Amino acid sequence: MPVEFLGIGGTHDGSETHPRSGPSFDKDYTLRLARAHEEHGWDRVLFAYGSGTPDPAQVAAYVATRLDRLQILLAHRPNVSYPTFAAKTFATLDRISDGRLTVHFITGGTDHEQQREGDYLGKDDRYSRTREYIGIVKRAWTSREPFDHEGEHYRFADFVSDVFPVQQPRPRVSFGGSSPAAYRAGGAEADIYCLWGEPLADTAAQIEAVRRAAREAGRSDTPRIQVAFRPILGATEELAWEKAHRTVAAITARRSGGKDGTPRHQPENTGSQRLLEIADRGERFDRALWTPTAAATGGAGNSNALVGTPETVAQALLDYYDLGVDIISARGYDMLDDTIDFGRHVIPIVREEVAKRDRERAARVPASRRPVGVDR
Repeated sequence: MPVEFLGIGGTHDGSETHPRSGPSFDKDYTLRLARAHEEHGWDRVLFAYGSGTPDPAQVAAYVATRLDRLQILLAHRPNVSYPTFAAKTFATLDRISDGRLTVHFITGGTDHEQQREGDYLGKDDRYSRTREYIGIVKRAWTSREPFDHEGEHYRFADFVSDVFPVQQPRPRVSFGGSSPAAYRAGGAEADIYCLWGEPLADTAAQIEAVRRAAREAGRSDTPRIQVAFRPILGATEELAWEKAHRTVAAITARRSGGKDGTPRHQPENTGSQRLLEIADRGERFDRALWTPTAAATGGAGNSNALVGTPETVAQALLDYYDLGVDIISARGYDMLDDTIDFGRHVIPIVREEVAKRDRERAARVPASRRPVGVDR
């Protein structure tokens, strides 16, 4: 199966290593970064959600009207709007982008962040709400007849939308999380299940947990698996590791100055707890995984790095592909330059090797079992 690459649709040039140089929504930088992804082999970018950040749906629409090929992954938290309203927003954006939308539903990792926008549900209730919310959105995308709903979190009558997605039967649904509640919700509803980068053995266990949850939900298919990393590249291994240590020093300096807004307490979400536990186990795993970036941020979000030359990082990504990962999320600390470097030097290696694996796999299938139309 072909591999896909997801980048970040940043709205300014700041990161964990340095403050932004302009406003939180810098239109010129936003478009320049998105265009760098489109021109250097990436498939889509994530427009992330935060309680105080620019509205990702409007940023995504802005980019979609100016670029022709780049696909959109829109992050959305169910606490911020009613599901019928959200379904119309998503369908409209899919129309604007000519069918390039995937929606990533975020349940919420910390009570503090949720409460900033008035959400006081506990974690398990949030997962229950997200699962119900996704089901309503899917139905609103596909039902041409009015329908009623009475559930644990939402109740309405006689709703039917007048705007439907370009994609049929609907856009894809993306979901993430590392707790049993997350596996149950995402295993039941997600087309794409998102994980943060962990050692290969830990990732394999998570993939199996997601697949088991999908089976227990009665699905005949399973979600595609996406894994996220922070690549740190160098022309040589030595230069890559020097850059990695400079990166951690910069993260630590920003955190000690209290300027990055990163919470200083023990994280509540299972994913971040897992990253910190892995960092306690060691700094280096497998071919190129490096944990001090996660430790330095307190396990905040996608924070484990892959360090090395483009060839080393590409081979590390192929190790994950061989586990069943076919969507790679990557984001550097200098977003624009790292997007270009990763696109020029890593993506082509991975795509070529994946195509080679696919050809070899097809060659092992007896001719009598090949689908009609496959060369014999």
